[in-house]
Amino acid sequence: MKFLKILLGIIVVLAIILVVGGFFLPKTYSVSRSASINAPDSVIYKNIADFNEFYKWNPWAKMEPTAKTTYSGTPQQPGHVYAWVGKETGSGQMKITKVEPNKLIDIELKFIEPFESLADTKFEITPEGTSNKVTWTMSGDNNFIGKWMCLVMGGMDKMIGKDFESGLASLKEKSEKGN
Repeated sequence: MKFLKILLGIIVVLAIILVVGGFFLPKTYSVSRSASINAPDSVIYKNIADFNEFYKWNPWAKMEPTAKTTYSGTPQQPGHVYAWVGKETGSGQMKITKVEPNKLIDIELKFIEPFESLADTKFEITPEGTSNKVTWTMSGDNNFIGKWMCLVMGGMDKMIGKDFESGLASLKEKSEKGN
């Protein structure tokens, strides 16, 4: 009986630590990476805003090329959707919400599995000398589980920053080849 009381006490203390600790963890996150690409802004824009082209350099598609993907809507326009279902990458969808041709693509990124979350993803293309600077940013709110996952995994920047870098390197290679 004494063992059960001690065990219950430990469980209660851990639960309090988890709940109270969650209030002190970051409520939001933002991850951003940039690359200089020596290609016309129109080529870069098409490679991002047309999800049929986006798929060709997307780092997560390379991670799981067998994931089932679907596309709908008009490429390069608000409402264009890229959805996926995979064993490694889970399931979710990206939907273009706003565009400024050759300058900005704003995307609603919805993860469905393994955890539901919503993020705002932006690609900004700005002139930089004879090249164009592409900045890829993802930001959102951390729910209770997300706060603790970020703490354990080292933060969103550590979790997906390398994927952004890999993706931008592939976008650069694809765009600089002119396709």
